[in-house]
Amino acid sequence: MPEVAQLRRRILVVEDEETLVLTLRDRLLSEGYAVETTGDGNEALELATHSMFDLVLLDVALPGKNGFDVCRDLRQRGVQSPILMLTARGQIIDRVLGLKLGADDYLTKPFDSMELLARIEALLRRAGAVMAGTDWFAFGDVRVDFRRAEVTRAGEPVEVSGLELKLLRYFVEHRGSLLSRDELLEKVWGYQAMPVTRTVDVHVASLRQKIGSDWIATVHGSGYKFVG
Repeated sequence: MPEVAQLRRRILVVEDEETLVLTLRDRLLSEGYAVETTGDGNEALELATHSMFDLVLLDVALPGKNGFDVCRDLRQRGVQSPILMLTARGQIIDRVLGLKLGADDYLTKPFDSMELLARIEALLRRAGAVMAGTDWFAFGDVRVDFRRAEVTRAGEPVEVSGLELKLLRYFVEHRGSLLSRDELLEKVWGYQAMPVTRTVDVHVASLRQKIGSDWIATVHGSGYKFVG
């Protein structure tokens, strides 16, 4: 695989007001985030289900499917990405409904961009802490239940060995970090040192075949990164 640049946090902006979309996109890009946008609820559901985002900014009033329904359906599909709902509605009942359906936070329009950025950063920190101790994880069409030692891809079971599952968990818990072969040997295999590290490459290759080759990137001469 090609060498990858430093991983940027991915944010999906779901908003149909074009002026606000441009404003949000430019500000988030300037803060170093990778941004994808859509103004349609149905498209947002498919994007967030089949591609891994670190956070979803989700408007309530959308064509196709409203934000409440998108939020509910994402959680039912096992998508764990933090959801920050954006809306012009200020009623308490709307905020309560959004949170009950699985949203992580709620911001009423108009809002200050600094407050939005602060809330995004807080949600990303919280999500990182939760992910480190979670028993299941989802990326793309892959779902992993570490407690049950079960992996599915596009709804179909995937057979993985105990060592492959342990390797995948270490990748997930250190998502976006550069992991050297020596570190993987020590933390996953329990070896302090080995003159030959081909065993790591073999297991990574096997794992790529089973979950898809896009999720584990090779950083040539250094090691691997999990980019799911």
